[in-house]
Amino acid sequence: MTDSDLLKTLLGAIAEADSSTRMVEAVEKLSEARLAAAVPNLITVLGYNNPGAAVAAVEGLISIGKPAVKPLLELLDGYNYGARAWGLRALAGIGDPQALDLLLDAAANDFALSVRRAAARGLGTIHWDELEVELLAPAQARVIEVLLTVSQDHEWIVRYAAITGLQELAIASTIASPDLTRQILVHFDRLVDVDDNLAVIARIWLAQKEIQTYIAEILSEQPTLEPKISVDWQTTLEKLYARKRQEQPHPEGDPHKFLEVAAAIFKGE
Repeated sequence: MTDSDLLKTLLGAIAEADSSTRMVEAVEKLSEARLAAAVPNLITVLGYNNPGAAVAAVEGLISIGKPAVKPLLELLDGYNYGARAWGLRALAGIGDPQALDLLLDAAANDFALSVRRAAARGLGTIHWDELEVELLAPAQARVIEVLLTVSQDHEWIVRYAAITGLQELAIASTIASPDLTRQILVHFDRLVDVDDNLAVIARIWLAQKEIQTYIAEILSEQPTLEPKISVDWQTTLEKLYARKRQEQPHPEGDPHKFLEVAAAIFKGE
């Protein structure tokens, strides 16, 4: 069977799906085929009122990779914020720098929190090595400017995503741009004092810990490097415990129990 025939068969199954479950199954099969010609159809699925099918379509678009980037940028539904959010997740999973302008605009300006969240996370997954050297520093400067602002969004879930994006940017910049990494770490320490959401505070702690671990690994592999960045994540953890005690001064507020919450957040980031 040719790719054209396979695509026709798979699209026929989607058209004939008479239930939500069958729709998900049909889209999963289309995604598994990894046909570049199916990209417009997968993008269309993002606008269906079927989260399971959208997840399958996102996975398919990510598996197809670069051939999906241009169609995603051109075909995203500007009037359907759900489809935009799913499309941005796909772009985040692919990590192509071509999506940078869209991600920056969406993170900073979109009215839908799901879109801002997806864009903020996506800004941390850009494949920086695919940018020309002279474009790298200006692009990262734009990203950190937006993420620093978005990390103070009025919606906690958007702030949480911005912390994740900043963590990835800090790790990517540790060797080439240590000042940028230091700027992010200083910002994290300030956020711990002002943010009122424990999940966000825990995510900051985890971000600092991950950055510290990465720096330690780099120094162990290249002992001649100057340890230009210090990470005092223990101070952040202590602040987290203090905030938890203020929120729940009773035994059930024991900070040791909150470590489980933090670990769960880290696993599901």
